Amino acid sequence: MNSLTWQRFDSLARQTKRRVFAGTRRSVKIARNRTSDAVVQSTGFLRKAVRRLRNIRKPLVRWRYRIHRVHEQWGTYRDEWRVEREIERVVSGTAPIIVGPWLSEVGYEVLYWVPFVRWVKAAFRIDPERLFVVSRGGVGSWYADITSNYTDIFDEIGLAEFSVRNIERSDREGTNKQFGLSELDRMLVDRIRMRRGLDDVKVLHPSLMYRLFKSFWSGHRPLDFLDSHTRHARLVAPKFDLRALALPDEYVAVKFYVARSLPDILANRALLHTLVDAIAERWPVVLLDTGLDLDDHADYTFQHGGRIMTTRAHLDARTNLGAQTQIIAGARAFVGTCGSLAWLAPMLGVNSTAVFTDARFLHSHLHAARRLFHVLGGGRFSPLDLSALDPLGLTLASRQVVLGQAQPLP
Repeated sequence: MNSLTWQRFDSLARQTKRRVFAGTRRSVKIARNRTSDAVVQSTGFLRKAVRRLRNIRKPLVRWRYRIHRVHEQWGTYRDEWRVEREIERVVSGTAPIIVGPWLSEVGYEVLYWVPFVRWVKAAFRIDPERLFVVSRGGVGSWYADITSNYTDIFDEIGLAEFSVRNIERSDREGTNKQFGLSELDRMLVDRIRMRRGLDDVKVLHPSLMYRLFKSFWSGHRPLDFLDSHTRHARLVAPKFDLRALALPDEYVAVKFYVARSLPDILANRALLHTLVDAIAERWPVVLLDTGLDLDDHADYTFQHGGRIMTTRAHLDARTNLGAQTQIIAGARAFVGTCGSLAWLAPMLGVNSTAVFTDARFLHSHLHAARRLFHVLGGGRFSPLDLSALDPLGLTLASRQVVLGQAQPLP
């Protein structure tokens, strides 16, 4: 093979090699790019899938929460319907109805139970002669527009026996509130049925009210629900003979007792003593302390004398709440622990200052009370949170701080 031929062969071989390798490189590059694109696309698809799953999870969580809420609401409505059907069974027919017995806190009786009974009577058009109210402490006047048939628990059982049995009931049920018919309830119903000469009776028990309103107290029902199951009205004070008390012509009624909203701690005692002393600088003070062991709310004690007088020696179990009602009705104003008689005073047309330091247990009650007393048009209701003083470094050190220097106590 001559040199010219060899050169041509070598040139052809080189060209063929370049073409082969160029095609191979191009194929490898294309394959690499396609692989990279596939990886990028797969990653993109995966990210989109994850985002879509996340977007799907959010409505699933929302739906799960909604289903849980619907389940809770259905349970609440179902319990309420059961209570309303029980009320219908109690009031149906013509048999006498024992209303009570009321064994628990005064505040719940005044703010909820009496208005609830008034609603039941109006809603089902019950003849007042069918109703026989059972409570304690001479509070027949609270029910005067409902029925004249009132029986006091202390006509059937002594104070000592009542205190023991009621504490046993509270310990057994884990609460002072009446969520069920206890042995003490049954015993009182039987005794009152025999005393009244009633054969077949039905019982409108406080457990119906407690079960119906528990969803409102826990914040799951609006105030309109409470309004639709209560009827509030102004109250008229009873007429007890209180001449032995020698009450001043004008005075401020004061009732401070230990509660979760006003716990018995040194700081609270100091504040309350200062508050009572400051009021006494302006007006005579009548302390509504009873010294009676009726519940787990012990009275705060204050030194009396001069412009501060106590009712302790003049009140007995049979009439103590009725007498306190009459004293409040004649007062210039009422000041006391938020609850109990603080709810009662505005219904008697008396301005009420309701004192507390811990509102955690009062939210629903304060909400109801503010609305009620505004609509009712009775005395003014003024909550006073003493815990607001501490962060500001303030104290109740003088009558100017407590009552104001220019304005007299309403």
